[in-house]
Amino acid sequence: MAKTNDTDRMLDELVKGKNPEELLGEGGVLKQLTKRLVERALEGEMTTHLGYEKNSAEGMNTGNSRNGKTTKQVKADFGEVELEVPRDRNGEFEPQLVKKGQRRLPGFDEKVIALYARGMTTRDIQGHLLELYGVEISPALISNVTDAVLDDVKLWQNRPLDAVYPIVYLDAIHLKLRSSGQVQTQAVYLALGINLEGHKELLGLWVGETEGSKFWLNVLTELQNRGVDDILIACVDGLKGFPEAIETAFPKTQVQLCIVHLIRHSLKYVSWKERKAVARDLRSIYSAPNEEAAEQSLEAFALKWDARFPSISKSWRSRWANIIPFFSYPGAIRKVIYTTNAIESVNASLRKVTKKRGAFPTTDSVRKVLYLAIQKASERWNRPIMDWPAALNHFTIVFEGRVPN
Repeated sequence: MAKTNDTDRMLDELVKGKNPEELLGEGGVLKQLTKRLVERALEGEMTTHLGYEKNSAEGMNTGNSRNGKTTKQVKADFGEVELEVPRDRNGEFEPQLVKKGQRRLPGFDEKVIALYARGMTTRDIQGHLLELYGVEISPALISNVTDAVLDDVKLWQNRPLDAVYPIVYLDAIHLKLRSSGQVQTQAVYLALGINLEGHKELLGLWVGETEGSKFWLNVLTELQNRGVDDILIACVDGLKGFPEAIETAFPKTQVQLCIVHLIRHSLKYVSWKERKAVARDLRSIYSAPNEEAAEQSLEAFALKWDARFPSISKSWRSRWANIIPFFSYPGAIRKVIYTTNAIESVNASLRKVTKKRGAFPTTDSVRKVLYLAIQKASERWNRPIMDWPAALNHFTIVFEGRVPN
């Protein structure tokens, strides 16, 4: 307790009567204190290396000794700092805090990566650091710093997965990517799993030219190769050929069409004036207590609206096999599997960091930004998505023998 009080008193003396510029600006207390602390730490490393304190008689005739200092400029997240780094006569000293050739203090790279994770472009970060801290760095340096994330991306993308996922949502977002001097729209495929503990887990992301069932089949095959043996329910949008791709890779998986996607597709044909009434009648279909009642509601919808919008009921009937699975579940589970709210929240986090970008220069830049955004978003995934024990018990009965103990 006494040490804490002494530290507090020392800090109070350092900041007493000083304005923000004197504390944080060029030549301010923070910069001076950082310089002193780092240099003292380096002196401590030299003492450990030589085995004796500075000016100690123990150093006589040891064959090595201190041999002055060299100066070097290093970048910190509050500006540049000039350090005096001790040398030994034999040239054997290898400092660890600020290594030979290192031009950035610990924490600087993390600051750059944090800015990049918020969706700032390389030039945005360059301008930000220059304006706030007077640190001038090149776009190439920022790219090199953020490229360190790619190793983490590769490990994450290739990590082993669980054998069974009760629910997996499959969706895609679309971004602008520069290729061969031209800007093209490319799809980023996402697979969001709900694991046996009821927690969300993004299984991976894949960058492809356009969203298609063939590419999705490649994604599902990769999930198999990473250890996924079974998916109980796959929640998807209305992409043509999607159910067939899933059934090829996971033949026992129940495919559930996203009702929200289907409603949006249906309302495209309806004028703004009539959308509210059509949406209300569609709701009577998907909110029905069972499949039989849903079919009756669909027939009633067709009688009322087919004369005006015949494509809507036709669209629902053509997809009926992938619409009805959720009717066999209680309300809490229904809501989770007939919408893609879970993955839409992930998509929202990704769009938040990409909306300010005109076009990504490379697919690696896409992977870096989205991976960092995913890591940030997953910090909030610490609770099951619903009353999970009850849901898991229901899955155990419906999918007998497929849910591990």
